Amino acid sequence: MTRTLPKEYSPFEAEPRWQRYWEDKGFYTPKTNDPGEPFSMVLPPPNVTGSLHMGHGLCFTLPDVVMRYRKMKGFKTLWLPGTDHASIAVHTVLDKQFKEEGTDRFKLGRPAFMERAWAWKEKSRGQITGQLRRLGLSLDWSREAFTLDAQRNQAVVKVFVDLHSKGLIYRGKYLVNWCTASQTAVSDLEVDEKEVKGFLWHFAYPVVGSEETLVVATTRPETMLGDTAVAVHPKDPRYQHLIGKKVRLPIVDREIPIIGDEAVEMDFGSGAVKVTPAHDQNDFDMGQRHNLPMINLLNPDGTYNENAGPYAGLDRLKGVRPAIEKQAEAEGWLLKKEDYKHNVPYSERGGVPVEPYLSDQWFLDVRPMAERCLKDFDEDHSPVFVPERWGNVYRDWLVRIRPWCISRQLWWGHQIPAWYVIDQEAAPIVAHNEAEAYAQAIVLYGEGVKLRREDDVLDTWFSSALWPFSTLGWPEETADFQTFFPNALMSTGFDIIFFWVARMSMMAKAFTGEIPFKTVYINGIVRDDKGQKMSKSKGNGIDPIELMDIYGTDALRYTLVREVTGAGQDVRLDWDKKKKESRAVDASKRFANKIWNASRFVLMNLDDLTPEQLGTPEPEKLELADRWILSRLDSTSKNLNSLLDRYALGEGAKAIYEFIWDDFCDWYVELAKPRLDNPEIRRSAQQVLAFVLDRILRLLHPWMPHITEEIWQLLNQPTSETSILLQPYPVGAENPIAEEPDFSLIQEVVRTIRNLRQFVQIPPLQKIALAILETANPHEQAALERTRSYISYLAKVEELELRSSESAPLTQVAFGVTGTVQVFLPLSGLVDIEALKVKLEKALEKLDKESAGLNGRLSNESYVQNAPPELVKETRDKLGEIDTQTTLLKEQLTRLG
Repeated sequence: MTRTLPKEYSPFEAEPRWQRYWEDKGFYTPKTNDPGEPFSMVLPPPNVTGSLHMGHGLCFTLPDVVMRYRKMKGFKTLWLPGTDHASIAVHTVLDKQFKEEGTDRFKLGRPAFMERAWAWKEKSRGQITGQLRRLGLSLDWSREAFTLDAQRNQAVVKVFVDLHSKGLIYRGKYLVNWCTASQTAVSDLEVDEKEVKGFLWHFAYPVVGSEETLVVATTRPETMLGDTAVAVHPKDPRYQHLIGKKVRLPIVDREIPIIGDEAVEMDFGSGAVKVTPAHDQNDFDMGQRHNLPMINLLNPDGTYNENAGPYAGLDRLKGVRPAIEKQAEAEGWLLKKEDYKHNVPYSERGGVPVEPYLSDQWFLDVRPMAERCLKDFDEDHSPVFVPERWGNVYRDWLVRIRPWCISRQLWWGHQIPAWYVIDQEAAPIVAHNEAEAYAQAIVLYGEGVKLRREDDVLDTWFSSALWPFSTLGWPEETADFQTFFPNALMSTGFDIIFFWVARMSMMAKAFTGEIPFKTVYINGIVRDDKGQKMSKSKGNGIDPIELMDIYGTDALRYTLVREVTGAGQDVRLDWDKKKKESRAVDASKRFANKIWNASRFVLMNLDDLTPEQLGTPEPEKLELADRWILSRLDSTSKNLNSLLDRYALGEGAKAIYEFIWDDFCDWYVELAKPRLDNPEIRRSAQQVLAFVLDRILRLLHPWMPHITEEIWQLLNQPTSETSILLQPYPVGAENPIAEEPDFSLIQEVVRTIRNLRQFVQIPPLQKIALAILETANPHEQAALERTRSYISYLAKVEELELRSSESAPLTQVAFGVTGTVQVFLPLSGLVDIEALKVKLEKALEKLDKESAGLNGRLSNESYVQNAPPELVKETRDKLGEIDTQTTLLKEQLTRLG
């Protein structure tokens, strides 16, 4: 292995090479008897149907930074990967294929369908797992799990049977979200609210036994056929006299009661609402309170059933709705139809409006489980949420929790372990397997009994709720379970705090006695550069694979984490689709190149020696610049440990950037160059360069693992197969070198000279003959005297003159001030002074015009009183800046003579 870095870094060659190396050498695969305190996480399982999107890029990179940091801190780390079987998503994909083949799953039958589904899963699985590997995640693929594999099924069946035996799982009729395209119940998480332009129909319901009519407003006239009451608010003076009477449902000539219920909004429509308990959640609740009958109108495919009478067989939206409107108009009970915008829930996968549907489903009463978790959260603050505010959301869900519909009318998933006795109207038998169910059936019904298994599968979230412990071998007391449970961290999105985080807590508490994770880190989402949420409909999504193809993985990783300003905050990312450019990721690529070039310079000047061979820096041989960079390294190391310990990952990314780019590359490396040419002090400079570079690479590794591994291996030339990941994370010295305040003075003076050079347009590489520094402060005088060689070298000044006071005003000079130090650059012979004067005078004229305009605006009382306060402040601030610039330019003109 050569000690010289190539001129340019190629992430596309290095990144896959190190990804294979880390995995092949087992660096991500801990043994349960390894030393160190356990630190474990489970990967939120992406859908097996899916591909990497930018949200994955953020929510998986953030915990990888944590995991690599903890590994380097000596923890026994495990990050366990896996994928989710994604019932509805798989059905959507396969149903589309079946349609193209002229068949469907019902014609194929369940066994053939499952064979096809497993084959498709094996084929598609490699896409998402390959993309996760490409992101450089430190996942232990030897322990990879799948939510539908045999181990997970064993856990699911045990949990289902146990909960059923305790009376917490039961079967009954209830309203569920129904997708007519997939023909299954769907969870709230699989529903998107969309604002649609609809209508509000006003119908007249005749009051029985009087001439009155009750006007009812609705956005869903097709559900009238299932009305079993009309409700008004009991305190509404318009209708109090009608409560207890009946109206005639005009469409079917059925009498239904008028009820009073406080859930009615008096200011919606007419203040009277139709009640359809089988097709609206609020109406269902109202029906329960008033013991109303429930009339289900819906077939699973969205057509109406026999309860709809003459409308049976018609599609609810395309057939029933227009037919009812036509009938109402013809018979005179349609009073008004008005445009009305409202939110309609849509099935995320099916793309159709979700219907509240009364059907036989399996439910889990999670209230007792939630109460135990609520007690842990309130009394022990477990789990801890980062940011803390999301704990309130978690608690709110535990308080407002309702029975969980856990059944889905699908085939791909964990088939519910329940069996029905054929020809018997009896409750299903729940058992671990068919043999156990049959044995129970014989006891109840005698020999020769025949069983039929429940067709439904469990909600995907049911198996996901067991993820933190089922992945570690539970229900067996495996070494993995004993070592790595509970997990140290769960990193996930805010939108599934209830659907996943709360359910994992409830299941783990019920079956292991513990909350499954100590800390929950809630990440934000990736937005475009305008702050809009990325979506297919807006066309503003960004493909992370495309960005990695252009800029490399490390550049994307670093960009995403750096943009997190505060734990849990959203990230903005720009992307020009036409130019195939991202300014943010390109900046991170430039950062990687900066590190590469600085490292290349260091390696070229170490005489083929490693940091170990060179030895640690010797205190008695350190110069001011050495002590400064070592002091900065120490404070940066301590700061990064503090930031990472409290999950301030974005702040950490910015801190290491500033240290590497500013302190090391721009200042220390530059100051080391002349010392490397001096044999007498070369060794000391080499020691500090090698020592600091080695620590820099370790500090940066969690964010940019590939480039740091590449350089670290070349720098250290390890004799055994090891990794930077296995090196200790720098924590700072116990007895650190004191800070060097004199160095800050050097930096400010050099910046001032550089700014003056730029102002008068002296080329950056051109040396100037003289710079004059003037200060009356004795300490600053001494500091400048000690560091004049540094200032001369960095500012490219041949002679540096130090003065305690200005004996006479200097002319034909560029002038600047930093603190109490005045800086003068004599310009005679360097620039055309007359041309420079003309340039400054034109600049003053421009500033005068801008100042006059701003003063005019501020002298206008109407503007000051009526303009937004922030705009007035901005105007005043701008005027102040112009006044400062004008004063400086006039001083410069005076100095030019």
